[in-house]
Amino acid sequence: MASEGVHESDDVSDETDDRRPAPEPQGDAVAAAVAAGPSNGESVRVDSWIWSVRLVKTRSMGAAACKGGHVRVNGERVKPAHSVRVGDEVRLRHEGRERIVVVKRVIRKRVGAPVAAECYVNNSPPPPPRETVAPAGIRDRGTGRPTKRDRRELERLRDLPTPNSPGETPDPHRGAHGTARHNTRRGNQR
Repeated sequence: MASEGVHESDDVSDETDDRRPAPEPQGDAVAAAVAAGPSNGESVRVDSWIWSVRLVKTRSMGAAACKGGHVRVNGERVKPAHSVRVGDEVRLRHEGRERIVVVKRVIRKRVGAPVAAECYVNNSPPPPPRETVAPAGIRDRGTGRPTKRDRRELERLRDLPTPNSPGETPDPHRGAHGTARHNTRRGNQR
């Protein structure tokens, strides 16, 4: 059985000691970001950082964006190996929009989206609205192949030009009714 007694560590006194104050409770997100950060002031590559904070899907996409001139740090085009520091402004042109972020925390490893959002300040303009496209070409199951009339309605919905529509020159290979003429060895048969 363990002896019950007072240990030195259990002694609580009013004297000041050299112990550090207890660390403030940190959230799991902050702890994950600190754990993903570089140790002892090491630097982080810009392609790795934009991948880590989830601005691009893969690190190779980040490197390709840097090589293509789509990444700027503090206004300068950078190579993938450029170092990123806290306070740098990173501009990334990716997938049709520009992302402008200020580095708040430098991390090396990819982390979850809530943790990644705490590693930068987002100064990006709002994304452009998505175009609403009507679902064209959805047919009920078992209705068979679409007729010419169905096809014309679909083209009209999609704003595609239809053959022999007003203002369009007629096709010389088509007959008067828009059907193709078939030539055979015996001559034209209709």
